[in-house]
Amino acid sequence: MNKTIVVKLVAAAAVMGLAGCTDLKPLQAEVDGLKTQIASLQTDVTAAKASADAASRAASAAQSSANQAAQAASGAQSTANQALSAAQAAQSSVDATNEKIDRMFKKSVSK
Repeated sequence: MNKTIVVKLVAAAAVMGLAGCTDLKPLQAEVDGLKTQIASLQTDVTAAKASADAASRAASAAQSSANQAAQAASGAQSTANQALSAAQAAQSSVDATNEKIDRMFKKSVSK
């Protein structure tokens, strides 16, 4: 879009210069300068696009890594919940066994 505007300005300047001047060398120097600036701007735009594309790829990779980490964390939480459940069941069993032993000991002492 900016390139089109610059080209139109150059064309307009050329027409005005041709209409009012007989010496085209200063005008040609300005046109050449503008062409150089346009080429420089095109290079800058290309470099900026390449940087934006690289940043987009990096962000995508980071998002993928974050998703994998979230899945791993979810799996770890599930395993931890299962371990907690197993530990609570084992503790209940130990408590019940201890209670039976206490009752048996009390019976044997009372005889």
